[in-house]
Amino acid sequence: MAAKRILMLVGDFGEDYEIMVPFQALLAVGHTVHAVCPDKKAGDSIATAIHDFEGHQTYSEKPGHRFTLNATFADLKFDQYDALVIPGGRAPEYLRLNPKVLELVRHFFTTKKPVAAICHGAQLLAAAGVLEGRTCSAYPACRADVELAHGTFPEIAIDGAVTDGNLVTAPAWPAHPAWLAQFLKVLGTKISL
Repeated sequence: MAAKRILMLVGDFGEDYEIMVPFQALLAVGHTVHAVCPDKKAGDSIATAIHDFEGHQTYSEKPGHRFTLNATFADLKFDQYDALVIPGGRAPEYLRLNPKVLELVRHFFTTKKPVAAICHGAQLLAAAGVLEGRTCSAYPACRADVELAHGTFPEIAIDGAVTDGNLVTAPAWPAHPAWLAQFLKVLGTKISL
């Protein structure tokens, strides 16, 4: 397996597990992962949030860890990356207002490179206009975003994931095992035990 260069798009109050777990897991299997945030540079950090499912009408939110960026958004050359990861949390809600972020997302779709999005990451996909005719899972509250973008929202379990061509999506962090396994398959990553 050739190691891939993977770009991870993050922002303040992105979901802690949805940033930390894929970042570390992709590094662990030999890929290079560059985590970037608009208006921040390598060495800066973002605040994360931990979302939990505790029986309320929606998820609860608690302070997460500080996550240190290892690349600078302003220096990005999109074509130097093989794949894109979009974690959820509150970050996609405001990152989708940045035209350069939307351009970045569109690049990975027009070049048909692997994209993994989880939870509220679908908000970025919808805003970029890349979901028409695609199946895209997300946190249930984002169903309207997917459908208004002319995508299909699948009925899957909170720990499930779905692959539609180069796009791998899941509802939330309980789906990490399924989501990461499907993304690794799309990346062509082989793991021998």
